[in-house]
Amino acid sequence: MKSFVTVLASVFILNGCSSFISSSGPSRSQVNGVDDSDAIKGIQIVDVDNKVARQLLESRKLNLFSEVFDAKPRSQYLVGPGDVIEVLMWEAPPKALFIGESSTATLPPQMVTDKGEINIPFAGQVKVAHMTTHKIEQEIVKRLRGKANQPQVMVRIVSNNTANVTVVGDVTQSRQLPLTYRGERLLDALAAAGGVKQEVNKTTLQLTRGTQVQSLPLDTIIRDPRQNIPLMPGDIITSLYKSFSFTVLGAAGHNAEVNFEAQGITLAQALARSGGLSDNRADAEGVYIFRFEKPKAMDFGERKIYLTPEGRVPVVYKIDMKDPSTFFVAQSFPIEHGDVLYVANSSQAQLQKFLNLVQSVAISTLGIINLEKNLNAE
Repeated sequence: MKSFVTVLASVFILNGCSSFISSSGPSRSQVNGVDDSDAIKGIQIVDVDNKVARQLLESRKLNLFSEVFDAKPRSQYLVGPGDVIEVLMWEAPPKALFIGESSTATLPPQMVTDKGEINIPFAGQVKVAHMTTHKIEQEIVKRLRGKANQPQVMVRIVSNNTANVTVVGDVTQSRQLPLTYRGERLLDALAAAGGVKQEVNKTTLQLTRGTQVQSLPLDTIIRDPRQNIPLMPGDIITSLYKSFSFTVLGAAGHNAEVNFEAQGITLAQALARSGGLSDNRADAEGVYIFRFEKPKAMDFGERKIYLTPEGRVPVVYKIDMKDPSTFFVAQSFPIEHGDVLYVANSSQAQLQKFLNLVQSVAISTLGIINLEKNLNAE
């Protein structure tokens, strides 16, 4: 019996630091050596400092609507094919063209043809596309001179079918909004569609104008009036709702998937939302961000880069929270959707686990020895 107890205790003690001690993940030394692993080729280990944080911020800088699109309101409405217009004509007495009691003629509303023309009696086919109503009036008057006595013309747009914007996506009601002389802006169109269905801080607006496509958090547009730009005919506004999140693992305050706003958060905010570092378990020098990064986001120098099938670079950003200057860097380091924030266990925590295991084995051994003595005494 004594030999069995001795062997059992020896096995537990010899294996205590490895298979019999649980861990919430890899240690700092194991993560730092992950770039030599064959599991994923070309993993980049990057020490986070102010330069790295600024470089990432610059690569993720949002192009503002006011910088990408024309922010000047339209000064005049231009008639286009598909619009329906109405023409009223007058002449002064003595009448030369209009016979009868009335000196006016109101033509039935007519749609501008695909060639951009309308038909005016005694004036023929009149080109009206890409012209203001005032220019159209002048053109018709010009054609009626010599046929009518001091002709005057008024053109009115009955139906605006070409100067529309389309609002789709996560809105109360998708619709087309006709543009007027008022000069509707981005938020006007959103309000006309009944507003967004989700939280403002988790909604992104995408504006498509011709071949240009740009997105901006709705919260940014509301806070910065310059981004509430005037709309142009043909604009497509898409409201996008996406739940952004990162995952916290290891020796943090709590392990969870944490949601964040569309405008993004910093590393400092991410650590706070994950409960910070666990005082009795965390290795403050072993805080990491695991991310599949865009190749152009970082300058990896001469290090060989391997891309995933999606064209991303596997990167592990290493943060030393024992360095006081890191707290300034953490306020600008951007967290991305899908990031994994991992806090390694400290060596002291592993030692404590080992000592606890030794203590439990010792107590069990003493219990067995006492049992053996009692059996021998009997």
